[in-house]
Amino acid sequence: MAQQPYLYELTYIINGALSDEQIKNTVQRVTKYIEENGGQVREIDEWGTRRLAYPINKKRNGYYVNLYFEAPGELIPKLERAMEISDEILRYLTLRMDAKMIRHYERRKAGAAAEADA
Repeated sequence: MAQQPYLYELTYIINGALSDEQIKNTVQRVTKYIEENGGQVREIDEWGTRRLAYPINKKRNGYYVNLYFEAPGELIPKLERAMEISDEILRYLTLRMDAKMIRHYERRKAGAAAEADA
């Protein structure tokens, strides 16, 4: 029996010492992993390189990526395991969006669309 897909928000930090090409490949690899395992990516928001609040593995900078996607629940442990063993990814946080978070996400998207039209 297939599970109903839920909406998730995934934020992860890529090692800031990597080249632009390596960062781009890491983002594509995570996106491809989600899509190959039954998920559908809605939006990728790359925040860019920022200073970390505290050193992680002796690194002071990281490349932040925020990703919204739909997927069945059984994908999340597999995805988190793949991110855990990846040397490029320093930290990650996966949130299953509840009704309030979904309303906020849709309002934000509608506001951005209205600004683009104006």
